[in-house]
Amino acid sequence: MDGTGAVRYTAPAANPEHASMPMPFPAEPPISLPPPSRARFVVLAYLCAMAFILYLDRICMGQAASDIQRELELSNTQMSYIHMAFTLAYGLFEVPVGRWGDRFGSRRVLARIVICWSAFTALTGACVRFWQMLLVRFLFGAGEAGAYPNTARIMSRWFPEHERGRVQGVMLSFAQVGGALSPFFTAVLISELGWRVTFMLFGGVGVIWASLFVWWFRDDPAEHSSVNSAERQIIGPPRQRPHSEPIPWRAIAGHRSIWLLAAIMTLTSFVSYMYYSWYPTYLRNAREVTARQAGLLTSLVIGMTVFGTFLGGLTASWLAARSINRQRVRRLLCFLSFFAGATFLLGGIAQDVPLASAAFAAISAFAVSSYQAHWWACVAELSGKHLGALFGLLNGLGAFGAMASQYFFGAFSQWRGELGYTGRDQYDPAFYVYVGVLFVAALCWLGIDTSRPIAHDDDMH
Repeated sequence: MDGTGAVRYTAPAANPEHASMPMPFPAEPPISLPPPSRARFVVLAYLCAMAFILYLDRICMGQAASDIQRELELSNTQMSYIHMAFTLAYGLFEVPVGRWGDRFGSRRVLARIVICWSAFTALTGACVRFWQMLLVRFLFGAGEAGAYPNTARIMSRWFPEHERGRVQGVMLSFAQVGGALSPFFTAVLISELGWRVTFMLFGGVGVIWASLFVWWFRDDPAEHSSVNSAERQIIGPPRQRPHSEPIPWRAIAGHRSIWLLAAIMTLTSFVSYMYYSWYPTYLRNAREVTARQAGLLTSLVIGMTVFGTFLGGLTASWLAARSINRQRVRRLLCFLSFFAGATFLLGGIAQDVPLASAAFAAISAFAVSSYQAHWWACVAELSGKHLGALFGLLNGLGAFGAMASQYFFGAFSQWRGELGYTGRDQYDPAFYVYVGVLFVAALCWLGIDTSRPIAHDDDMH
């Protein structure tokens, strides 16, 4: 052994007795394989940035609503229609745009999605009439549709199953970070630059992301120059290749868990979009805080969903890596999360101090948001090769819950105002409806069963 620790072969001394013996050869050094590349985590970074921008652009409207109403002289009900225009288009276009990803791959489709929604975010700042705002927000919703279905396809192709829950949790957490920062950033920018310039600035960010994404990303990890053979082994065999096979609507319509997952998404969206669309207005009108305080408290509530979403991703990965009864544990965790969310939201209504009320709402949002990675896992387990289309369908149905919430809160508060109620008496009773919705969603989780995927039912037919 030399000074470096390497073993050297030393030839034996010449000996006539050993002259006829074969000379031994030194052992071949072991082949050193390169470590796995980490390109899939660059993909995750792109998806996290996309999710951040998506919620930044989506939720800034809630903070800007009061200023837009004042300048364009809009009623609460008219503002409800503007909020709903986005959500309606988002729901209508989720399935076809998700299907485009199934057929053509997610790279080009996702880049176009981000460019479209960014353009209409910027155009929001150019609107001067009610009908213009209504049209632009509808087109914004159509442009944003399909982002998550195509993201789900990318994750199914670039990450092994045991990593997906964790990376979904990280990505969805970044979405909530964007949503959490949006109200406060929007309030600050509007106070300095006005709401029109603010929307134009937000719109420019997505265009930069789409340009970088389409340059670097590839639908198939095997085609990416940064992915070596060791990482390809970790990722596993190819999944979710583009295809044009028909969607098995009969199998989907007859699957109980599909309906329950759709109900959960619809009911959860009903609650979430109250925070996204109306909560800053509620804080300003019912709790009598300033615009910046409303932005900060809304950021607190939505910010807690970052931690809830991340925790949900960790538990989803933990379940995927173990042989325990995954479905039973998942059902119990999600039931308890929604039950706790309803209980804390109910407690928040009774709080007189705005900060205390927002803190209870934040804990409620934290508990409920932990469901997201589990919901994604359920959809992936049920969808098989039709993940883009089925994810788009279920996520799109959630838009109708969001739209109902956007109309309900605005119309209900206006109706209460016309009856002579003001302040908290005008707005607080609406929250009892949201509490009831969370209790119903908790019960829906108890019936989820993903042991019979859609592909199995489709083959049987």
